[in-house]
Amino acid sequence: MKKLKVGIIGTGMAFERLHYPAFQALADRYEITALCDINREKAEVWAERLNLGADSLYEDYRRMLEEKKLDLDVVDIIVPIELNFEVTEEAARKLAGQKKGIICEKPLAPTLQQAREARTLAQKYNLPIMIAENYRYNQENDIIRDLVRTNRIGEILYFIQNRVVNFPEEMLKNKFPAKEWRQHPEFPAGAITDIALHDLAGLRHIFGPIEKLQAFGRPQNADFAPYSVVNVNMLFKSGVTGHFTFFCAGKEAQRPLIGLRIFGTQGMIYLEERDAGTINIAYNDGHSEQIPYEVQKGFYNELLNFYNALTGSEKISVTPEVEYGDLKTVTDIIKSIEEERIVPVDKIEVYAHR
Repeated sequence: MKKLKVGIIGTGMAFERLHYPAFQALADRYEITALCDINREKAEVWAERLNLGADSLYEDYRRMLEEKKLDLDVVDIIVPIELNFEVTEEAARKLAGQKKGIICEKPLAPTLQQAREARTLAQKYNLPIMIAENYRYNQENDIIRDLVRTNRIGEILYFIQNRVVNFPEEMLKNKFPAKEWRQHPEFPAGAITDIALHDLAGLRHIFGPIEKLQAFGRPQNADFAPYSVVNVNMLFKSGVTGHFTFFCAGKEAQRPLIGLRIFGTQGMIYLEERDAGTINIAYNDGHSEQIPYEVQKGFYNELLNFYNALTGSEKISVTPEVEYGDLKTVTDIIKSIEEERIVPVDKIEVYAHR
């Protein structure tokens, strides 16, 4: 089996906790051979851990991309959101037509204007690009989508989802909100773009494209997000309606959590949270079943999909075009709140079929 040589741009927390474990699990398919970080000391720590020499370390990603001797097959871009488009566009330009591949963290760009440009990068530079939206690769979302598509609980009537993140508390711990760029974001909507985007991608993965939405928000005086709560009513093109709430400034103090609940004519599907490990189905006739799944499988699945795409056996599931729809949903939520109106979302279907 051919190993693909990988160059990492950004060796921070997301690489350590999310991408690197997945690369380890797929060590028969990927080999990290170059590292780039503006903080050279961080890169040196990783170089020692990966047994890489000093000639494999870079502080400027442009130099790494230009270094022919590396002969990289894949570039994995793990930088703050405001840099996603800038770095990806430059990488695509430098690797154009070389049968290389690019992985970019979600969202594909900080603004919708840049996201529109990002949609065409793969075609413009003739190389594959995958957006690392792990919620579209998570096992639980794949299972729930199949349950919905096969009418396991009959015709779907509606859903509710409640997502709670205690950002003010987590920013004081060794967690992602502790990062300065997340506390004072240089991209619109802050934590709503950074975190709620995942849940919305998951909902779109399950139910497909959105016809229109109406949203309300509770303003807050905090840099990390303009609203402590957003409440969104959505109508999907399939006819399914639902309600999504994102609360990023407090706790859900009682269990079981509200989670994701999908109601059908013959029963309901319930997922308490993504790390629950079990999807519950309750039927109207009184019986129930539990479906186990592997938690946090999305990072592994996305790298496996990308490997298979580069070696010719699959198509990339989460392309810039698909991720554009996820970011547009966030943008439309903010627009609906600010303009106090119903906003159309997907004029063209950008839903990925896997």
